[in-house]
Amino acid sequence: MRLRATLIGFTAILMWSFLALFTAASGKMPPFQLAAICFAIGSIPGLAVLVLNPARLALLKQPAKVWITGIAGLFGYHFLYFTALRNAPAVEAGLVAYLWPLLIVVGSALLPGERLRWYHLAGALAGLCGTFLIVGRNGIDFDGAYAVGYGAAFLCAFTWSGYSLLTRRFDAVSTDVVTGFCLATSILSFFCHLGLETTVWPATGFEWVAVAGLGLFPVGAAFYAWDHGVKNGDIQILGAASYAAPLLSTLILLLFGFAEPSWRVALACLLVTGGAVLAAQDMFRRKVPAQSAAE
Repeated sequence: MRLRATLIGFTAILMWSFLALFTAASGKMPPFQLAAICFAIGSIPGLAVLVLNPARLALLKQPAKVWITGIAGLFGYHFLYFTALRNAPAVEAGLVAYLWPLLIVVGSALLPGERLRWYHLAGALAGLCGTFLIVGRNGIDFDGAYAVGYGAAFLCAFTWSGYSLLTRRFDAVSTDVVTGFCLATSILSFFCHLGLETTVWPATGFEWVAVAGLGLFPVGAAFYAWDHGVKNGDIQILGAASYAAPLLSTLILLLFGFAEPSWRVALACLLVTGGAVLAAQDMFRRKVPAQSAAE
């Protein structure tokens, strides 16, 4: 059960690795407009389940703290991330925001039944170093003039890590509620778009397909998979393995000709993969006795 849930959580990381490709192919739609449309699309599978099985509507009746945590996690993360990108260079803001996997691993020590070991932390730090090589391939220059943007990025990292850790505490809450989180995030993003942006629609059918792909997978199914994974799987392994997302994203961009191969990518592969394997020692150790018993 735990292994299966962890693997389901991995699929979220895999889907997030397509975020850059789909976003690049979606045209010039402003971020809040794109978020509003994508989260609306992302809620469709959950709505379909509720329509086909109306009895599951009862699962949406949850305490206010569950709804506040979910909406603050999904909408809060994206609001802060877009704010960071508007007020600081994308490279530096992205690197600060991507502290969230490390924060999940460290914060997991506060969860009931979890124990933080040196290899969890070492694996997460290796992944962070690999991410630094990918994100900062053209150099890093933190300028005090962008303090507001860096601050938003830092809050962004705390928001997503906090959401993930608190979600673990709500392990009895059905993943059906993610549908409500997506709908609320879509509505709030729509109002932010009206107040902050100029509407730009996709210019081609291909761009519409990319928008639909974003909504169905990285900004849709991924959140359902992540919810199930952090509630029922190994959250420390998932935290460390999350650093694979920017690496896989870069490899996908390489595959489609949007980026150039380099030694940084090769070294990042070693760091991220090695870090994930190191953090997953507990999983490997649990499998050995089971195999020995079978023999």
